[in-house]
Amino acid sequence: MRFRLVTVGKTVEKYLQGGVDTYIDRLSHYASFEMMELPDIRQTSSLSREQIRDREGEMILKNVKTSDYLILLDERGKMLSSKDWARDLEHKASHLSRDMVFVIGGPYGFSGAVYERADEKLSLSQMTFSHQMVRLIFLEQLYRAFTIIKGEPYHHE
Repeated sequence: MRFRLVTVGKTVEKYLQGGVDTYIDRLSHYASFEMMELPDIRQTSSLSREQIRDREGEMILKNVKTSDYLILLDERGKMLSSKDWARDLEHKASHLSRDMVFVIGGPYGFSGAVYERADEKLSLSQMTFSHQMVRLIFLEQLYRAFTIIKGEPYHHE
């Protein structure tokens, strides 16, 4: 099973990009992982939020195979503790024969088509974070899940 994170827009803050790079490197010791940054929609002043979501949704769906297990990082998704998520991830990794794709959408969320295609929605918190910060937080939690699965001492209780 391969894991992929698809994001809308680039990480522009150097301090966040450094963290993202660190966790992508750490993840490579546990699984096949790839991060794909889709370009921001340009010239949006004449577009409604729905039109922006639809255009971003088209880009997202072009980069997701029908065989992929698609998980949206969404404020309305289910919330799990790190240990519960590790158990869930381990279960899916052993029972699914599909690649797992996580998506962080743009500032206005996901289009209806992306929601329809999704297999699952996951929330990292009830708090609101910038989309750039969510990338780092998610990658750290994915790394943490793998260390929990392997019984490594990274996670403290």
